[in-house]
Amino acid sequence: MPETTTTDAHVAVLAFPFSSHAAVLLSGVGRLATSAPNTLFSFFSTAQSNNSIFAATRQPNLKAYNVWDGVPEGHVFSGRHQEDIDLFMETAPQSFRKEIEVAVVETGRRVSCLVTDAFLWFGAEIAEEIRVPWIPCWTSASTSLTSHVLTDLIRETINDCAGLAGREDETLSFVPEMSKIRICDLPTGILFGNLESVFHRMLHRMGQMLPQAAAVFGNSFEELEPDTTNYLKTKLKSFLTIGPFNLVNPQPPVPDTFGCLSWLDKQKPASVAYIAFGSVATPPPAELVALAEALETSKVPFIWVLKDSLMTLLPKGLVGNGKVLTWAPQQKVLGHNAVGLFITHGGWNSVLESIAGGVPMICRPFFGDHSVNARMVEAVWEMGVTVKGGVFTREELLSSMDLIFVQEKGKKMRERVGAMKEAAERAVGEKGRSTQNFMALLNLISS
Repeated sequence: MPETTTTDAHVAVLAFPFSSHAAVLLSGVGRLATSAPNTLFSFFSTAQSNNSIFAATRQPNLKAYNVWDGVPEGHVFSGRHQEDIDLFMETAPQSFRKEIEVAVVETGRRVSCLVTDAFLWFGAEIAEEIRVPWIPCWTSASTSLTSHVLTDLIRETINDCAGLAGREDETLSFVPEMSKIRICDLPTGILFGNLESVFHRMLHRMGQMLPQAAAVFGNSFEELEPDTTNYLKTKLKSFLTIGPFNLVNPQPPVPDTFGCLSWLDKQKPASVAYIAFGSVATPPPAELVALAEALETSKVPFIWVLKDSLMTLLPKGLVGNGKVLTWAPQQKVLGHNAVGLFITHGGWNSVLESIAGGVPMICRPFFGDHSVNARMVEAVWEMGVTVKGGVFTREELLSSMDLIFVQEKGKKMRERVGAMKEAAERAVGEKGRSTQNFMALLNLISS
C-alpha cells in the first residue's frame, strides 16, 4: 500500500452507537479534523446515532456514514437487557467493512488509518486486512480501562467467580495501581453479570486485543490518574490521554430553555444541589421518593433533571424549593458558582464535568464503570462520597448533603476538586500534557 501524506490521508472512524460513546468519540475526532484540515474523516455509526450527534457539526473534512443497526426487518424486541447491542455487534464487523468501501469509492481516497471506539476490538482485524494502523479511543477513565486489560489476571487471582459472597469489599492488592479498588467496584463483565453475553465477551476480547493497537487514546488526563496511566503505558504500545474532552471541545451553545442560569444567579455561592443521572440510568421509584424527601427536609435549593413520566412520584410542594426539569445545560450549570453539589450516577462524562466545575459529588452507581468511578471519587481523589449500600435513602442523603455543604470534610472536598479543576485546565493548556499527547496522536493519524 503506498505511503499516504497529510494531503491524501483518510481516517475511517468506527463508533459504538450506544449511550454517550458516539458523541464522545465525535468530540475527539472533531478536534482532530479541525487540526488536520487536509485529512478526511469518515465517521461510521447507525443512522439514529448520527442523526442525534451530527446536528451541530459543520466541518467540511468530517462526514457521517450510516451503518446497519443489526435489527432485522419486522423484529420485535423481547425486552431482554442489551438486546439492541447484541444485534448490532453480531452484524457490525461486516456492516462497517461494507460502508468503508462506500466511503473509499465516494472520496477517491484509500483509508490510511482506522480509529474506533475501543469496544470494537475487531477493528484490529479490519486494520490488518487493509494494512493501516488501528488506533482505538477509550471514552472513560484510565482506571476502568486497566481493569479490562487485566481481566484475565483478575479472574485468575480471585480464582472463584461463583464464590464471591462475603468478599465484595476485598481490594485488588495484587494490582498496586488499583489497590483501593474493591471487588465490588469492578466494571460489569469482569467478575459479575452474564460473562458469556455478547456484550461481556466484547469487553473481554477488547482487553486482550488493545495491546495490538498502534496507540490508544483516552478521555482523561494524566494528573487525575497517574498510576493507571503509567501502568497502561507499559502494557500498550502507546497510551495517550488527551482529555478532558469537555474542556477542549465543549458542547455547542444551546438555549437555556428553562431559565436554569438566571435562577442560579439568584442563589448563594455553592448552595445548590444539581441532580442528574445521565441518559440511561434512572433510580427506581422508591429511591426517587427518598431523594425528594431528603431535598424537602434539608431545604437545599436544587435543580433536578428528571424524565417527565417520573415527576408524578415527587411531593407536590417540592418544586417550591428548586426546579424539576426534563433537561438542563449541564456543563454550564456545573460551572456556575451557585452549584455546590452534584448528585450523579458516576458516569465518566459527568465526573469530568463535575471536576471542570469544581463541584463535589454524591455518587449512586448503576452499572458498567459507574462503581469504579465512584470509588475513585470517594477513596482516591476524596472529592465526594458514594451512597452506602448503593441505594438512596432519606437518612443517608441528608447525612451526605450535610457532610458536603456544612462540615469541614466537605470544605476539604471542595478544595480538592478545585485543585483538580486547575490541573485539568493546565493539562489542556498550551504546554499541558494532554495537549502534547494530542499533538502526538495528530501526527500518528494524519501522516
